[in-house]
Amino acid sequence: MTRGTGVGHIRVKTAKKRTAQSTRWLERQLNDPYVHKARAQGWRSRAAFKLIELDEKFHFVRQARHVVDLGVAPGGWAQVVRKLSPKAKVVGIDLLPTDAIEGVTLFQMDFLDEKADALLRDALGDAPDLVLSDMAANTVGHAQTDHLRTMGLVEAAVWFAIGTLKPGGTFVSKVFAGGTDRDLLIVLKKHFTSVKHAKPPASRKGSSEWYVVAQGFKGPATAPSEG
Repeated sequence: MTRGTGVGHIRVKTAKKRTAQSTRWLERQLNDPYVHKARAQGWRSRAAFKLIELDEKFHFVRQARHVVDLGVAPGGWAQVVRKLSPKAKVVGIDLLPTDAIEGVTLFQMDFLDEKADALLRDALGDAPDLVLSDMAANTVGHAQTDHLRTMGLVEAAVWFAIGTLKPGGTFVSKVFAGGTDRDLLIVLKKHFTSVKHAKPPASRKGSSEWYVVAQGFKGPATAPSEG
């Protein structure tokens, strides 16, 4: 590693067994102030600051008592919820393993598995008043395919929230390409009194990542009937 021309900037030399992409990622991590803050403050990931900043603007974590965290690994968002709302019961799910967090029930499985909904609801013991989703599909390098895969997860999260939230509840989800797809935005506006997009300061400027914050769930009466 070497110091770059910027004050304090660290440049990483490309190693034989390291790709250019991984070198860029490592350099970005070493120079990211949020990464250093997360380590210093005991957060599992820099993503914790995204939720903290979103809550500072929209105020939805502290009053939450039953929370579902979709895409919980490595656990930064669940940590924030437990810190800001210590009485909250939190259930998280992810394909990746997540180290235990006090007060959080964790499932390592695919959220799209047909058994996932029932497991999350049973573990929570009550309807959630907050559904969080920081899920993103693994990228394949094709922009349109990556976008469609991630938006498929967002859509699944939206319908999970609509089917489980308490009236007045909040849904927060990562989205891409500047916001939520038009059709999903229409659905959210139908079921929530307030739907807004935000890019918290902790979200890297070069990223297409945004978040949608839907508040004031109108209740199951607005959901489409089956059959």
